[in-house]
Amino acid sequence: MELFPGNIQSKLPHTGTSIFAIMTKLALQHKAINLSQGFPDFSVAPKLISLVNKYMNKGYNQYAPMQGILPLRKAISEKVRLLYGAAYDPEQQINITAGGTQALSSVIEAFIRDDDEVILFEPAYDSYAPVVKLNNGIVKYAGLKLPDYHIDWAEVRKMITARTRMIIINSPQNPTGAVLGPEDMQQLIHLTENTDILILSDEVYEHLIFDHLQHESVARYPQLARRAFVVGSFGKTFHATGWKLGFVLAPENLMAEFRKTHQFIVFTCNTPVQYAIADYLREKDSWQSLGSFYQQKRDYFTSLLTGSRFEVIPSHGTYFQLLSYRQITDMKDTEYATFLTRKHKIASIPVSVFYNKKDDHGVLRFCFAKRDETLEKAANILCKI
Repeated sequence: MELFPGNIQSKLPHTGTSIFAIMTKLALQHKAINLSQGFPDFSVAPKLISLVNKYMNKGYNQYAPMQGILPLRKAISEKVRLLYGAAYDPEQQINITAGGTQALSSVIEAFIRDDDEVILFEPAYDSYAPVVKLNNGIVKYAGLKLPDYHIDWAEVRKMITARTRMIIINSPQNPTGAVLGPEDMQQLIHLTENTDILILSDEVYEHLIFDHLQHESVARYPQLARRAFVVGSFGKTFHATGWKLGFVLAPENLMAEFRKTHQFIVFTCNTPVQYAIADYLREKDSWQSLGSFYQQKRDYFTSLLTGSRFEVIPSHGTYFQLLSYRQITDMKDTEYATFLTRKHKIASIPVSVFYNKKDDHGVLRFCFAKRDETLEKAANILCKI
């Protein structure tokens, strides 16, 4: 095993700098349009900014409760009831977190012990596996099936053992934009019934869903909700990724264990932002219109690519669009993403980095959470390749 100075052994010896940091740095160096990292280039709603300022000026600048302020937890509870028909107690079953990634990490840290097995679906958001490994768990990878990135549940069933502790799902899914349907949730119910398997459901893109599809939150399904953590993100919902504010839903017994870990990682989260979002959530249009807003972005971006040599792979959620470049070159996706950034001044993310074994299908991920003029400039470049 590779050693650091002082003979300190790395707990993640094969993990380097995040691809998102690498590609964003490369985009800055080459003055490229950055469609790599997943953040909008348009402003947060002025009213929400005003609310944060209001609560800062009113003196709400000290520690909030470890669980998060009660008005925000109540607002989340009401939203979940309206959307999914699920009753989560604001006191005992909802916790505010420092973004979705911290929530995911804290759930894993609270429950995964030595040699516990965790099943996740790849290509997968890159934070899941490292945290499992940091806690001495064993990651088992189930590959999403091409061309639509669906789950083969028969294959997943064969992966279940006596040591399976957790299954991580992500819908709408980053990086593919795939969306789980009701039949997937029924399969998950059958797979986990009469077991002690936990479900960690990453639902940070819950409002970014298209094509008249319905978001199938595990909160909709009591058989799943009783064993599940649901993770959400206000950064994704309100175009404010830098605020790093999210939340977790869970049954009381599971939440009690989560809080034991959470309190020693961040303890509490940004106070004035919590108060501002508590107010803003009550304006239902602030989140109910997001699906149509981002679908227009997706449709506009893909329409601009008509006639290009890139193949559009359907995206039914998130703000990411996959494009296959196999009609253009047989370069590795990591090399081609770098080439596009340096030569053509447009940055993307190679999808192979979301696979354990770096499976390369000649696909790049582009973020379309951008102003129309940004998308137009990006598409103009891509159409000339």
